[in-house]
Amino acid sequence: MTINKIWVFAQAAGGVATTGTLELLTKARSLAGKVTAFVGGDASAIAASLGEHGATKIYATGDLAGKLPGVALAAAMKSVIDSGDSPDMIMFPQNYEGRDTMARLSVKLNRTVLTNNIDIADTADGVVATTPIFGGNILVSTAFSGQGPYLVSFRPKSFAAEPAGGGAPEVVAVAVPDLGKQGAAKVVATHSEKSSGPKLDEAAVVVSGGRGLGEAGNYTLIEDLAKLLNGAPGASRAIVDAGWVPYSYQVGQTGKVVKPSVYIAAGISGATQHMVGMKGSKNIIAINKDKEAPIFGIADLGIVGDVHKVLPKLIEALKSRS
Repeated sequence: MTINKIWVFAQAAGGVATTGTLELLTKARSLAGKVTAFVGGDASAIAASLGEHGATKIYATGDLAGKLPGVALAAAMKSVIDSGDSPDMIMFPQNYEGRDTMARLSVKLNRTVLTNNIDIADTADGVVATTPIFGGNILVSTAFSGQGPYLVSFRPKSFAAEPAGGGAPEVVAVAVPDLGKQGAAKVVATHSEKSSGPKLDEAAVVVSGGRGLGEAGNYTLIEDLAKLLNGAPGASRAIVDAGWVPYSYQVGQTGKVVKPSVYIAAGISGATQHMVGMKGSKNIIAINKDKEAPIFGIADLGIVGDVHKVLPKLIEALKSRS
């Protein structure tokens, strides 16, 4: 099998291409000579960045006027494919809009999908996707069969976003077809949680807290340490479910996947679901009073001690240096 043309579902936030988009473009250009970004909305602000990371062409719908992105984009993609410009594969991010668009397009094209992947390869046996299961302890390789376009989605941080120095891509306007009753639903409001400092899934340093903190009020230790390290605070699912911190802080299989240079796990025992979301970190530091805690099995540096004693001392030492 030889892949010649790939589409990447491209997204932007705050007028900037998302890290996930740039990761997919980087992987796509290593597989195919023709890489097209498909944008729901105006692509002018992110066109240069998309081109720099491998897109040679951009399809853009323009303002969606409140239409649900998945409904509008699936219809727009289908119309371009019907016009004769069909890719061999379409890569989606494993997030809400990516999954929604891919599912709708799957029905329109009568094509299967492979979701939650971490790698893709063009082999003699076909296009093969790699999917982690059982908390990442087993990797499954699955080959697409039949005719493309193959629809495949990827977890965040599956690939590194690396610019290739490409020039400005061609931008082609795509009209969204009549959506009928599906087009009646509108996005009337959005809410963005206020935060300061680096984003959790993009930070070079992440400090996460778990049940070992004892109570919600002690989470300030995590926030203080993260701020001193110019990092982002994170959390285990246990304290998110307990209502100590918002869901947006959660690291793990059902939260965010992070791969910082330094990951500090304080009072986190190391459930498999949590480790799936952070074990790709370059350096892992674990602080836990239970020397048998599973987190020590993947830690580069382990501190057996009470977080209520270790964290204040660490914070004090960092403050004395600043």
